[in-house]
Amino acid sequence: MSTVPVLPVLIPSWEKAMDAIEEVKRRARRVTALLDAAGVPYAVIGGNAVAAWVSSIDEGAARATRDVDILLRRADLPLARQALEPAGFLFAEVMDVPMFLDGPTGSGKSAVHILYANEIVKPGDLAPSVDIADSERGPEYQVLKLEALVKIKLISYRRKDQVHLDDMIGVGLIDATWPARFPTELGVRLQHLLDTKGQ
Repeated sequence: MSTVPVLPVLIPSWEKAMDAIEEVKRRARRVTALLDAAGVPYAVIGGNAVAAWVSSIDEGAARATRDVDILLRRADLPLARQALEPAGFLFAEVMDVPMFLDGPTGSGKSAVHILYANEIVKPGDLAPSVDIADSERGPEYQVLKLEALVKIKLISYRRKDQVHLDDMIGVGLIDATWPARFPTELGVRLQHLLDTKGQ
């Protein structure tokens, strides 16, 4: 006789999931507020930026993310450290990825990951990352403009980047006119996602 696995009853799993989502949002607000107060140029990128754009069309279509990604100019890193470290964010490089751990017990998975503006992120990238100037003020913090966000996702093009691009296509932020906005190789990637939408 087979048994069906049962979830623990002490704390419902959905509550844990919701708490984790809210903690990421709080971390994003804390970090950006500190950078804003110190006058450090930045832009929120990654899943939080995608969620901000997607929710501007359909709040129910926004996908949760487990970390915070920030675009900084490398030259501004010392200023960012001065702003963040007194508040408990500890700078570290884990496997060549610059990040701010949220306290001494913070993990890389829940850290504030840093991407340097206008630089090749990893060997083989088709283009450098975008500039801080390619951002605009959102309701809570500075967010990468849509075209720059799409470009950075096309450059990285991991599975989660493709999912984020699919989300933006799904709510109509990206349409058939968009591949022509990018260099050929990036445009081909975007055209493939448009052609395979829903598959």
